[in-house]
Amino acid sequence: KGFSSVNFFLSLHRFQAFVYFASVFQAMSCGIHYLASVFMAVTPNFVCGIPGNVSSVLFYNSSESSLEDIWTLWTSTENYVVVQLENGEIWELNQCSRSKREMSLDLAYEYKGNKSTFSCTDGFLYDNTKWKSTVVTEWDLVCDREWLAKLIQPTFMLGVLIGAVIFGDVADRLGRQRVMWFTSAGQFIFGIAVAFTFDYYSFVIVRFLLAMVSSGYLVVAFVYVTEFVGIKARTWASMHVHAFFAVGIMIVALVGFLVRTWWTYQIFLSIATLPFVLCCWMLPETPFWLLSEERYEDAEKVINIMARWNKVSTPCKVSELCSVQQDDLVDGGMGDNDTSSTKKHNILDLFCNWHIARRTITVWLIWFTGSLGYYVFSLSSVSLGGNEYLNLFLIGAVELPCYIIACIGMDKLGRRNTLIPFLILSALICVLIMVIPQDFSILIILANMAGKFSIGVAFGLIYLYTAELYPTIVRSLAVGSGSMMCRVGSVVAPFCVYLRSVWIFMPLLLVGIMAFLSGMLTIMLPETLGKPLTNTLVEATEIGRNEKSCSEKTPPTHSDAAIEKIEMFGQDTVSNEK
Repeated sequence: KGFSSVNFFLSLHRFQAFVYFASVFQAMSCGIHYLASVFMAVTPNFVCGIPGNVSSVLFYNSSESSLEDIWTLWTSTENYVVVQLENGEIWELNQCSRSKREMSLDLAYEYKGNKSTFSCTDGFLYDNTKWKSTVVTEWDLVCDREWLAKLIQPTFMLGVLIGAVIFGDVADRLGRQRVMWFTSAGQFIFGIAVAFTFDYYSFVIVRFLLAMVSSGYLVVAFVYVTEFVGIKARTWASMHVHAFFAVGIMIVALVGFLVRTWWTYQIFLSIATLPFVLCCWMLPETPFWLLSEERYEDAEKVINIMARWNKVSTPCKVSELCSVQQDDLVDGGMGDNDTSSTKKHNILDLFCNWHIARRTITVWLIWFTGSLGYYVFSLSSVSLGGNEYLNLFLIGAVELPCYIIACIGMDKLGRRNTLIPFLILSALICVLIMVIPQDFSILIILANMAGKFSIGVAFGLIYLYTAELYPTIVRSLAVGSGSMMCRVGSVVAPFCVYLRSVWIFMPLLLVGIMAFLSGMLTIMLPETLGKPLTNTLVEATEIGRNEKSCSEKTPPTHSDAAIEKIEMFGQDTVSNEK
C-alpha cells in the first residue's frame, strides 16, 4: 500500500510537469556550453604582422590601401600578400612567416630575386569582418601554437567524462537536488568566469571545470526526472531531455550570429542559466532517494506537497513508507537462495560468457559511434559552406523530431528494429555526402542534417535499450560503462573533425565505417520490446539464445508485478478523483 501511494503521486500531473520542465530547462545550458567553442574558438584568415606602417597592398592583380580590404579576395591558406612600407621596403606576408625582398624597387606580386625570411615576431593580422575577437586571435593560437586551439574542445570533453563519473556518484550519496543546485550554480559561475580569463591556460582550466558541472547536471537531471515521472511517461520524458539539449545548440547559433566578440558571446550564453539558478533551490528531493536513505518523514512531506499540487486527497503516512521498506528487506532476504544477489559485481561480469561479452562489445560500440557521429556532424556543420550560423541552427533543430521518431519506433517496431536501420542509414548518408560535388552546398547541408537526424535516433534510443538488455544486478554498471564509452567518443570527435586537414572526407569515412559496423553487429542483439526485465545473468543470456521462447508470455517478476499493481492503483484513484 505504501508503494501504491508513492507511485500514484508519481504519474505526470501538474506537480510533475512543473518539476520536469524546470529541470530540463537547464539542459539547454548544457547544449550551449558543449557547442560554444564552434564560434568562440574559430580561426579567421590571417597573415604575419608587419614591422612598420603600410603605404600600399597588392594581392594578385588587386591593389588596395590597407590589409583590411583584401580579406574578401582571400581564397586559400597558401595565398600571400605583398605590402610596401612607408620607408620603401617591400615584404611578402604569409600566414606563418614573412619575407623581405632585397633588391626590389617596383611593387609586383611575382618576384624571382633574393628574399630574407623572418618569423612572425610582430604578431599576426586577422580578418575581423566576421568576428571582432575570438580566443584564437586573443592569444595568437595559430601556426606553431595551433595545437593549443585544437585542444580546446577535447579538454572540454574530457571534463565532461570526469564530471559524469564524479557527480553521478555524489548524487547517489548526497541527493539529486543538492547536486542539481550545485552544478547549475557552477555552470553560471564558471560560464561567466570563462569570459574573464587572462590567458589561454586559465581559459582551458575554467572551461574544464565548466564541462564537469555541465556534464554532472545533465547526468543527474536524467535521474531526477526519471524518478519523478510516472512509468508510462518515463521513456518520452527521459528522451526529450535530449530535445532541450538541442535547443541549447540552436541558441549557440543565434547568439553567435548576434554577438561577434568571444567574451561577450560567452557572457550572453552563460546568462541562460541564471533563471534556473535563482529558483532551483525550490525543487524538492525525489521521494525515492529519500526512501532509500530512510528519511521517511521528508519523503512524506514531499509526497504531500505533490498531492496538494495535483489536488489529490489520498494521505500518505510515515508508517506506510516504513512498512514498505520492511517488506522490501524481507523480500530481499527470501530471494530464492540466489547468492548472486549479495555478490558485489564489477565490470568483468559484463563479459561473464560469450553471449553477454558479445552483447557488451556491441553496445559499447553503439554508444561510442552514437557520440562520435553526433559531435562530428555538429562540429562539422560550420564548415559546410553557406551560412555557418544557419547550418548549426538547423543541426540543432533537426534533433527535435528525431526523438519523437525514436520513441514511436521503439514502441511500434521495437528497439533493435529501430536501431539497425538508422545506424545503417547514417553510414549510407556519410557515403552520399562524399559523392556529392562540393559546389552543391545546399545538398551537402541537407545530407548532413539527415545524417545528424539518423545518428540522433540511434543515440537517443541506446540509453533505454542498454538498460533492458542487462539484468538488474549489473544494469547500472552496464549503462554507466556505456555512458563512459559515449564520453570517450565525445573526446575523440574533435580530433576526428581535425582530420579534414588530411582529407576533407576523413571524418565522414570514419563515422560511416563505425555506424555500418555497429548496425551489422546490432542484428545479433535480442529484441526487448514487451519483455520483462531480467534479474540474473542467466536470464539475460537466455533472451539472446532463444528469442522464440522469450517472446512467449512469461510470468512477470516480483518487481514487474508490483509496478503493474501500482499503476493500476494510480489509474483507479485518478479516475475516482476526476
